[in-house]
Amino acid sequence: MARREDLYEKHAQAVYRYLFSITGEADTAEELTQETFCTALEKLDTFRGDCTPQVWLCAIAKRLWFRELERRRKSPPLDESYAAGLPAPDDPAGDAERREDRLRLYRAMQRLDPDTREVIHLRLAGEFSFRDIGDILGKSEVWARVRFYRGKEQLTRLMRGEQDGAK
Repeated sequence: MARREDLYEKHAQAVYRYLFSITGEADTAEELTQETFCTALEKLDTFRGDCTPQVWLCAIAKRLWFRELERRRKSPPLDESYAAGLPAPDDPAGDAERREDRLRLYRAMQRLDPDTREVIHLRLAGEFSFRDIGDILGKSEVWARVRFYRGKEQLTRLMRGEQDGAK
């Protein structure tokens, strides 16, 4: 494998994009990206080379995210008074509209099965190739392609249905 510094320089953005796509939180994605590379450097001698370094790093990142979810599940929720102290947005109407669009998309995404949802996240937010997606999820490139296109069609139908129902 390339030098340790090159590993970070070449793959940090892709790992961050992947983590952001599954967490939806910039701070969490940033922290987990750093943790991913710390873990990877500790385990560098275990990298067998049967996948790309990017796929290996994303697999580490995914495990760290699942660990974080488990930790959060066991932690008490944040105090709601914290949110009351946050500043108001500059464009409330525009922000509300964008939030509503995102909410519709997230609702529709939650109705997809977990594998399809993850393939769509990896492809769109993580910008991974179908081959890399297949490697990350332990499936074939063809499986990833089919899952993505079927999921995209299903998502379109769900979004249309929700929009028609809202009118």
